[in-house]
Amino acid sequence: MTPRETGGAGDVRPGSLLGPMDLHLLAEGTHYRLYEKLGAHPGIHEGEEGTWFSVWAPDARSVHVIGDFNRWDPARHPLAPVERSGVWSGFLPGVREGALYKYRVASRVSDHVADKADPFGFMHEAPPRTASVVRRLDYEWGDGAWMAARGEAHRLDRPLSVYEVHLGSFPPPGKRKGFPGYRELAPLIADHAERGGFTHVELLPVMEHPFYGSWGYQITGYYAPTRRHGTPQDFMAFVDHLHRRGLGVILDWVPSHFPKDAHGLAFFDGTHLYEHADPRLGVHPDWDSLIFNYGRREVVCFLVSNAVFWLDRYHADGLRVDAVASMLYRDYSRREGEWIPNRYGGRENLEAIEFLKRLNREVYRSFPDVQTIAEESTAWPLVTRPVHEGGLGFGLKWDMGWMHDSLRYFGRDPAHREHHHRELTFRGLYQFTENYVLPLSHDEVVHGKGSLLSRMPGDEWRRFANLRLLLAWMWMQTGKKLLFMGGELAQETEWDHHGGLDPALLEKPLHAGVFRLVAELNRLYREEPALHEMDCDPRGFEWVEADDAEHSVVAFLRKGRRPERALLAVLNCTPVPREDYRLGVPRGGPWREILNTDAAEFGGSGVGNPGGPEAREIPRHGLPFSLALRLPPLGALLLGPASPPPDGPPP
Repeated sequence: MTPRETGGAGDVRPGSLLGPMDLHLLAEGTHYRLYEKLGAHPGIHEGEEGTWFSVWAPDARSVHVIGDFNRWDPARHPLAPVERSGVWSGFLPGVREGALYKYRVASRVSDHVADKADPFGFMHEAPPRTASVVRRLDYEWGDGAWMAARGEAHRLDRPLSVYEVHLGSFPPPGKRKGFPGYRELAPLIADHAERGGFTHVELLPVMEHPFYGSWGYQITGYYAPTRRHGTPQDFMAFVDHLHRRGLGVILDWVPSHFPKDAHGLAFFDGTHLYEHADPRLGVHPDWDSLIFNYGRREVVCFLVSNAVFWLDRYHADGLRVDAVASMLYRDYSRREGEWIPNRYGGRENLEAIEFLKRLNREVYRSFPDVQTIAEESTAWPLVTRPVHEGGLGFGLKWDMGWMHDSLRYFGRDPAHREHHHRELTFRGLYQFTENYVLPLSHDEVVHGKGSLLSRMPGDEWRRFANLRLLLAWMWMQTGKKLLFMGGELAQETEWDHHGGLDPALLEKPLHAGVFRLVAELNRLYREEPALHEMDCDPRGFEWVEADDAEHSVVAFLRKGRRPERALLAVLNCTPVPREDYRLGVPRGGPWREILNTDAAEFGGSGVGNPGGPEAREIPRHGLPFSLALRLPPLGALLLGPASPPPDGPPP
């Protein structure tokens, strides 16, 4: 917009939106609604319409607001320090919504001068431009029914099946002109996720990021959805639409590092304000990015406020916290001599640990009906236990060990699987130590790894059968589920952020079969209590056969609150059908196949147990009855009693 459109600015009026209590909480490190005070806020002051500007820059010599309303004049509109808080503030009459602006920050400790985007900016120009934009966050929400009921949906005994999406590469390549808009994407994603039976959509980071190839993980605008897809209100409409369709929205959130871009947080006031000064603490070797200083109280306020902001203003239903392992350890990805021990001589990042506890305490205090989810790849204990019990306080944690073991196992030639049987069963040693999500995420289909389908061994039939078997293994196991877009279509090639989903694959029978299987797995996961009620409870799982490495067969019971309604899951991980394979079950009488991944409707060969097997009083595997089953090649079965017991109160 031109200065004439936004209105010219008069002289800066002194004052601030921060009152004495705000300054006290900021200094204390407990102000978790800073977005209501810092940044650019249109309003009326002394009868004049304009905008309040406030920015934290404690080592600045001066801070000026520059923008299209003053022709980017670096001297015209100086802000004033607010007491000794490190905040600079002022009211600019005539500056209205839509104005472009930055802060010209001159350091008092050096001759450093930089033009910075607003750390609390609610909107920024579309990259590669970097100015902030004055923006209100008004929106009339229509998701009241979802918001009132979502606490029930997020209980650990409820199904949670997540469809992970990168917004920019979701639409088919042939139908895209530039970046798709949030409002355009909402019905497309909702339709597809709904057909696939998912309960939630998780978005790779939507916060503003200058480098598209970072997929959003190199954030400069922590308080703004990327302009590539529209305005803040457009993104609100996206969330609103999914909620009205009965789908939750989880956001990837990155408090572990930020990029070095000159307009961003780096070296903000001529000092290492948000990051550590010592590169052994402040530079991430994997991503060549900067690490937040979690020991600085105002930085903690910035980050916790940011988490609260997305839950508050955008109605997000959860935050998946990226790269938690890199935050917990000072020596993460560093060689000896490249890291600094903590005050006790250890490798734990004590300040980051305290930050994560604060984060989860505040999130669950303010929003007890959401979930925080840790991407944590080590054996750090008690990640999903409450802070008051010594834990980090997350609701859920990605099970990276299950993911690595499973992809390794199903990527092997079936002829060799008997020698690697432990990759299937090892999870049993730890599967209830945390509240787990089983992820087949974007990280597993990039950087030369190939798609899930291309990682499966053998000819075409075996690759598809293996993929169906892998997906059934995930959905039949305990734990919540996450699948990155394309996996449900059996995408042939690995994900490319410039590409998109190819719906034409659904015209091919084998690909359509995989999609039908995912939808059916999700339906059963939602509707069968045994598959979700005790996802995070050891009473919900019992091995029946864990040791048949010779035949590469595993079997286990899934149980809900009514153990007599247990289901039997069986996997045959070789292309050899097994006849008369006997497995113990807890109940006698007729049983039925609830699911068979080798069914013709899914693209299989149709080997199974038509008519249903009979459980006879032949003890096996420590259970009083047993079934003689025909196991399909590279197939998974889910079986249950043909006549469930009458309803009654659970034991």
